[in-house]
Amino acid sequence: MITQKMKYALKALMVLAEERNSALRPLRIEDIAQRSGTPKRFLEHILLDIRNAGYIASTRGRSGGYLLVREPAQVPLSELLRMIDGPIAPLPCLSRRSYQKCDDCTDEASCRIRKVFAEIFWSCLVLIDSLTLADLVGVPAAAEQILAAPTRPGPSGADSATGP
Repeated sequence: MITQKMKYALKALMVLAEERNSALRPLRIEDIAQRSGTPKRFLEHILLDIRNAGYIASTRGRSGGYLLVREPAQVPLSELLRMIDGPIAPLPCLSRRSYQKCDDCTDEASCRIRKVFAEIFWSCLVLIDSLTLADLVGVPAAAEQILAAPTRPGPSGADSATGP
């Protein structure tokens, strides 16, 4: 599950991507906050991190603001996820960049939990690594189907989408 901070970052980047496609002018943080529905006080810190990573630029002055400096297709969502939320692996022993041995594991090679979650994670990782900001700006057809599907409480009480 992504954090609220990540959702704010993605919403702000979508606004900047849409602005890049239309006018290519910097947007003030107030405008980004208003258009994305994001609190300005959180957005300042988030945009600083994204700027330091080289995805956006900022300019000072009356006509200053933030501007997306990369094409949306060149902004990988997996990198943003790792930058803002940290490792995306479900277990520390599966992380490529932040590997840690699990405290309660005596043998990774025979750990059934690790094996099952490795398969699940690999499938998710292949998909996540393929997504870019461009995928958020132009909502894919698959996402439209998922969002249109009715939800019902799952076995644990959480909502789950129902199939056709």
